[in-house]
Amino acid sequence: GLVAECGLAGAPDLVVTGVLSKSLGAQGGLVAGSSVLREHLIDTARTFIFDTGLNPAAAGAALAALRILRAQPDYPDRLRSNAIRLAERCGAATPSAAVISLIVGDPQPAVAAALACRERGVLVGCFRPPSVEPGTSRLRLTVRADLDDATLDHVGDVVLAALREVGAQIR
Repeated sequence: GLVAECGLAGAPDLVVTGVLSKSLGAQGGLVAGSSVLREHLIDTARTFIFDTGLNPAAAGAALAALRILRAQPDYPDRLRSNAIRLAERCGAATPSAAVISLIVGDPQPAVAAALACRERGVLVGCFRPPSVEPGTSRLRLTVRADLDDATLDHVGDVVLAALREVGAQIR
């Protein structure tokens, strides 16, 4: 991650916050730091004291994902490459993460395009007001590191065909 990219992995007195629900596909968040920091947060952090701890399945999922990342450290680079490839295939801006937003404008064509994708075996997210601002309804594609080029190209082709079918264009 960013800590390693900045050359700070293992640095003393470093405090790192993170989410387990995005790249690790689990739930919750974390604060990583010294044992003194950990003890202080356990005793004083209201968001920790008055919240329910992670369920065992979510904690196990996060741990399994971390083990995969340790065993396959190229996953983040493959994920970025795959996101760029799919965005280019769809004519979208280069994404900064694994989520590609294709803004189509009105809710009706966005919903219709999402349904057309589903009918072709490709599941995409569809976000419309009130989740997003009016006029910015969108399809969201989430990329994975384990997808091959042929699959990414197929997904891009399905999405573009669905958009054409409903008369929508990416803004």
